Amino acid sequence: MHSQNKQVSPGTGLIIACSALIAGNLVGAGILGLPINTGLAGLGPSMLAMIAGGAMMFLTAVILGEQSAKGRNETFDYPSLYETFLGRFGKWAAIIANMIILYGLLTAYFTGGAKIVASLAGIEGQATLVTLFFAMPLIVLTCINLSIIQRLNTFLVIFLAGTFILLVALSSGHVELSRANYSDWFFLPATLPIIVTAFHFHNIIPTVSTQLNWDMKAFKKAVLLGMFMAFIMNSLWVLVGIGVVPLTGENSILAAWHTNTPATIPMGVIIANPVFIIMGSVFALVAISTSFLANGLGLQGFLRDLLYNTFGINNRVMVIFATFTPPLLTALVYPDIFLKALDIVGGVGIVILFGILPTLIVILDKAHSTKMRIICSLALVFAGAILLMEIFQEIGMLRLHPWADIHASGN
Repeated sequence: MHSQNKQVSPGTGLIIACSALIAGNLVGAGILGLPINTGLAGLGPSMLAMIAGGAMMFLTAVILGEQSAKGRNETFDYPSLYETFLGRFGKWAAIIANMIILYGLLTAYFTGGAKIVASLAGIEGQATLVTLFFAMPLIVLTCINLSIIQRLNTFLVIFLAGTFILLVALSSGHVELSRANYSDWFFLPATLPIIVTAFHFHNIIPTVSTQLNWDMKAFKKAVLLGMFMAFIMNSLWVLVGIGVVPLTGENSILAAWHTNTPATIPMGVIIANPVFIIMGSVFALVAISTSFLANGLGLQGFLRDLLYNTFGINNRVMVIFATFTPPLLTALVYPDIFLKALDIVGGVGIVILFGILPTLIVILDKAHSTKMRIICSLALVFAGAILLMEIFQEIGMLRLHPWADIHASGN
């Protein structure tokens, strides 16, 4: 007779399904901005930064997966986790960071999606109208909370992967490998926030952990496989983007950086293939839309709990208003904020919630090995440096200009 307490290890199929869920969450607005920010630093520096950023995000995912596994069937949320280790400071730091992430991502989705629609329709001068046209259906879908979207996740991941392969194939004939020789190491730190954003999936860690029956060996495999798939996609996309789009000029990486434009738009102009333009737009819009639905639902749930537990308010209309009004107004007032929003999300929100705070709880917990605490100390310094750099840039104390911009302006 088998013991009732015996835990059944997750099968390979379930691990692969969870890795697909992770990879699907990683294909979002971050990948659309990567070739622009990283292109200004160059391929070599960007690969190094993606390895470092991906490694930090894998480390903190494992830390948070272990914490989720300890709780098992209990309700798991990050503010409560950090309050346990870091007190009220940890709780409110997590709450504020999570709001920066979710509001910032919704703003990026509104502005990035609107730019793609406007470019596809040839109405770039109608920013307000296009933003509203793009935003309203997504808001309605998120409020309806269609569970079919979640059930279609695997199909959508396969669709995105197939579309991505087609885009890379269509782009390959336009790649100039000599452009990969360019490097600007001084601008490298400016690429880290968007790289961190491109490797952010940590909000679904409790879901993945639960699906894998809190088996940490299986969890690590799923995370590693999912992140590896995303790393391959990100690397290929950066290589193609840098190889296709010239560094400077009217339709260039530098011009897209100045106008906060997703990479598919300048690539479409250069490749000038109707199939690429349509499929590139569809790829970008599906990636943005699926991520929007997930993060929109996440922000609604987060604000619902926050308003009820903090202020005793239980009003669905107020939750919906608080969820979508701030990012929509921001997108309408600042339609060219796509890349900037992603930088703030990664450089402030994500590095606090999923970089600094997870490493702190390991460092302060003496139950962990000395080796693990040293590794987390190094990761803490890395995450802290990204945060300080982003804050200093936002308040004007630090200005990282790409060499290409300085050279183009003749300064």
